Amino acid sequence: MQEQENQQAEDLVSAETVAPEPVADAAVQAEAAAAQTAPSADQVVAQLEAKVAELQDAFMRAKADGENIRRRAQEDIAKAHKFAIEGFAEAMVPVRDSLEMALKIETPSIESLKEGVEMTLKQLSAAFEKNRLLEVNPVPGEKLDPMKHQAISMVPAEQDANTIVTVLQKGYTIADRLLRPALVTVAQGK
Repeated sequence: MQEQENQQAEDLVSAETVAPEPVADAAVQAEAAAAQTAPSADQVVAQLEAKVAELQDAFMRAKADGENIRRRAQEDIAKAHKFAIEGFAEAMVPVRDSLEMALKIETPSIESLKEGVEMTLKQLSAAFEKNRLLEVNPVPGEKLDPMKHQAISMVPAEQDANTIVTVLQKGYTIADRLLRPALVTVAQGK
């Protein structure tokens, strides 16, 4: 019986020493599983290099798009400068045609010349209006506006000082910008 007790004690001791081994195996297995699921340093570096390459490609594409937009804008500006007068030139061509036709008449009468000049002036006025080229034609008695009028001389007159007495030459504005001031004489102070 004692042998049986000894045998049971030995089995118990061996069972105790055997039990910790599965716990150690579980820790090793957990570390091995973690090592398998966690990327290695080489994998992390490869992923980061791929991301850098992707971002660099996106940057280069954005930079190229910006350069293309800038180049197209410069071309558009150059074309606008080059052809800015195109609309005005189109409106002036019929005026030239009318003048050339008037010169082709071999024996013009005064009335036909006057009629042709009036028609040409109408065409010219329409071309000016279409292209926002407007007259600055002040009336006598109007106050002098140095932004639109240029006083050539001051003359004694029976009106308020610095008012327009006569208009020597009309002025013109183009799109609300003064192209040429009207030349006027103004009244002196009394």
